[in-house]
Amino acid sequence: MSEIVSIHSFRGGTGKSNSTANLAATVAREGYRVGIVDTDIQSPGIHVLFGFDEDKIQNSLNDYLWGRCAIEDAAYDVSWVLGEKRKLNSKIHLIPSSIRMGEITRILREGYDVNMLIDGFEELIEALKLDYLFIDTHPGLNEETLLSITISDTLLLILRPDRQDFQGTAVTVEVARKLQVPKLLLMVNKALPSLDFKALKQDMERTYKATVAGILPLAEEMIQLASGDVFCLRYPNHPLSKEIQKVAQHIIS
Repeated sequence: MSEIVSIHSFRGGTGKSNSTANLAATVAREGYRVGIVDTDIQSPGIHVLFGFDEDKIQNSLNDYLWGRCAIEDAAYDVSWVLGEKRKLNSKIHLIPSSIRMGEITRILREGYDVNMLIDGFEELIEALKLDYLFIDTHPGLNEETLLSITISDTLLLILRPDRQDFQGTAVTVEVARKLQVPKLLLMVNKALPSLDFKALKQDMERTYKATVAGILPLAEEMIQLASGDVFCLRYPNHPLSKEIQKVAQHIIS
């Protein structure tokens, strides 16, 4: 059985795309076939971590939404990023959104058929025989995000230890419960190492009544990497990568 995993945050700047790439890569290295769809169509970015620029993206999610191609024709096999230590069945496919200004402004002006996007997820899972499909959502709550949450087997909400994030996440948790998402997980990102992680985890689980799958420390190496690579593959033994592995295990289990 395939599973759809939506990675979401109420506000921008939480490190959602970086987290999606790292979690997807970690799951893929365990021997799973994984897909990533960048549905943050208004401000796409996850392609950068896999070395893509405008010239390398021939077909994008936008082309599928405009009826120009099948969704699997917008999928790029980026399994090479996993390195030589990946297991036999490990695969990772990326479906990027267009970074061309004309395509972005068209989405902003005309919108798109959200139901077609949802259908595309199922087509993609079948065509590529995926075990997990990771959806990098647009921050906040809008129609496409709500539908993505509705069809998700797992919803991972990312927040920073910030009061604005806390309030916005509370709203999203309430929505997710009303939509009866089977598995709801929280992940704190960019936490200062000086914080009491154990106390923070207990406080958040008590407040949201949801599992905190991991607390990711703010790491200088992540900042220096500047989205130039998938962090957990570059630094597999870093404490941040170890925490990402814990979150990935929550998703797999």
